Amino acid sequence: MLSGRHIVLGVSGGVAAYKAAYLARRLVDAGAQVRTVMTDSATRFLGVQTLAAITGSTPVVGLFAATDVSPHTTLARWADVVVVAPATAATLSRIATGLSEDALTATALAAWGKPVVLAPAMHTEMWEHPATQRTMTTLRSDGYLVVGPATGALAGGDEGIGRMVEPEEIVAAVEAALAPGDLGGWQVVVSAGGTREAIDPVRYLGNRSSGRMGNAVAEAAAQRGAEVTLVTTAGAVEQRRVTVVVVDTAEEMAAAVWKAAAEADVAVLAAAVADFRPADPAAGKLRRADGPPHIVLEPTPDILAGVAKMSPRPFLVGFAAETGSLDEAVVKARRKGVDLLVANDVTRAGSGFGTDTNEVALITPDGVVEPWPLLTKRQVADRLWDRVAAMRGAAP
Repeated sequence: MLSGRHIVLGVSGGVAAYKAAYLARRLVDAGAQVRTVMTDSATRFLGVQTLAAITGSTPVVGLFAATDVSPHTTLARWADVVVVAPATAATLSRIATGLSEDALTATALAAWGKPVVLAPAMHTEMWEHPATQRTMTTLRSDGYLVVGPATGALAGGDEGIGRMVEPEEIVAAVEAALAPGDLGGWQVVVSAGGTREAIDPVRYLGNRSSGRMGNAVAEAAAQRGAEVTLVTTAGAVEQRRVTVVVVDTAEEMAAAVWKAAAEADVAVLAAAVADFRPADPAAGKLRRADGPPHIVLEPTPDILAGVAKMSPRPFLVGFAAETGSLDEAVVKARRKGVDLLVANDVTRAGSGFGTDTNEVALITPDGVVEPWPLLTKRQVADRLWDRVAAMRGAAP
């Protein structure tokens, strides 16, 4: 997909700049022509000659040091896509507010109208700061494509969110950004997160779902041109073409999903929905002094089955979180009337709730099981949409 494409890689000044060299190599190996632009501070972390040797082109570092009278516009016109990795808090802020005093931010602004992929990298406190979050809201609403950050090891031995995603995931985001918009015109509904069923006003029955898989599915669909309704109990995707509906309980999720699915072309139900709820939640907080409560459970609405019974109904993808064998998921794929079922064993390393990766198997109603390797959740989402697009496109 990247063969012959023109990619401008922007590198800003953070420790993750060392990964930019590997990213450049991956892009070149994929057949892309790569040119680079660096901030002055980036050269403190990564040598100019390193990128020059990998790409065959000397990085642009300053607006006035190059022989080109307008290096930023030259790069922007040449590029099919601009990638900024790592994108520090300062660089993101400059792009969002239009401050273009360095070659990198000037190039990102001059590339307006073309896809620009941003890979944030910073310490957790900087990422979580309200100023950074306002910046990200602006960037996403302006149409910039954001990949990451991930949770993991940071500079100085710290751990937390803010780590730049791995180059492979950035390459996947670049491929998605350059995709021909194969989902254009589609109406899609996606569910994400784990529902919460009240025991009393304080406590609830719930599960460990973070919503990351559903969010990745929604984001990937939107980037490929679909109009997406994301029904979620978790952190919401902020992106053009994604309408977020926040719910809490299975009952609320069912109502929102069924409403959206009635007008949808595809429904991907990735949420971890509680199968049961307390039949009679306590009106006040349950007290330890009163002893263990007797809680009677009742079934929640079967959201997947409700969509499957619609006539006409959207192309339907279900998710199944299993522990150990996927035999029950095979039965579920047949019983639920889905077009595809995505199943995973949440006890496997890297495949449980709250991880950035997932190891899934694609199951068809006739019982065919197609195991996929361990991938990032975004890679799973992209592969899933590839399959849905192929199947639905081939349907009469």
